[in-house]
Amino acid sequence: MTSVLISPAELAAMPSEEIVIIDTRAPESFAAGHIPGAVNLHDIFTYLATSDSEGMAELTQKFADAFGAAGLDGTKMAVIYEQSMDSGFGQSCRGYFLLSYLGYPKINVLHGGFAAWEAADMPTTTEAQSPQPAEFSIDPAAADLMLTVDDVKAALDMPEVTLLDVRDVDEWVATSSSPYGKDFCPRKGRIPGAKWIEWYRMMKPTADGPMMKSSEEVLAECASVGIETDTPVYIYCFKGARASNTFLALKEAGVKDVRIYFGSWNEWSRDTSLPIEEGLPFASH
Repeated sequence: MTSVLISPAELAAMPSEEIVIIDTRAPESFAAGHIPGAVNLHDIFTYLATSDSEGMAELTQKFADAFGAAGLDGTKMAVIYEQSMDSGFGQSCRGYFLLSYLGYPKINVLHGGFAAWEAADMPTTTEAQSPQPAEFSIDPAAADLMLTVDDVKAALDMPEVTLLDVRDVDEWVATSSSPYGKDFCPRKGRIPGAKWIEWYRMMKPTADGPMMKSSEEVLAECASVGIETDTPVYIYCFKGARASNTFLALKEAGVKDVRIYFGSWNEWSRDTSLPIEEGLPFASH
């Protein structure tokens, strides 16, 4: 299997006319310096989605338009990056997931992000790019990567599916509702029956910043909660970004059926008809 993750040297060797480089960082970070030719698309990180049919239609249209405006036409390789793999809550991987959901055929993620690019002494620029807009076509065949709230409700009664929570520890133990603030959502807790692997555990430190662990190391993390390569895995976090980082790690490691509940805790916690577990996990066991 060809890796989605590419090194700065591999990106530098790609012919510029065959790629569209997408910078997911905040506009001010982009303006301060970016990879030459990159297009800034911070909405990849900031967009909050709901999983009802209206919300999914809106998300699909928004990003089909945005990726088309960036120049993605189905023939060019999309190369997505963030500052570093652990500093943007998985935002480059969120871009990878959104493109996968829309059925885009050619996607790479710059491993190590902009920090690795700079560590490799690659050129940067402050010049803005004017992309050539393209016709972006959606392939609905990949849409089942995106789980709805109803899919997750159904999975509560499906023991063969592992529901995987990858949020930070304070969210998992229900002392915070989100990275946006402890009380950003009305309820703190977990989706009942979820297993937990904090998303940071898919990465390890290197001289050039955090990098994804090897397939064997990722599978060892998965084994700690009973996930094997044939286990169907439904991942959630707060809004699908950290889940996307784990999604990519698991796909690279060979886990076959991985999907994301993109509405995640931001959506689930706001519907008081949906069950949650509160307090310390397993306190009653």
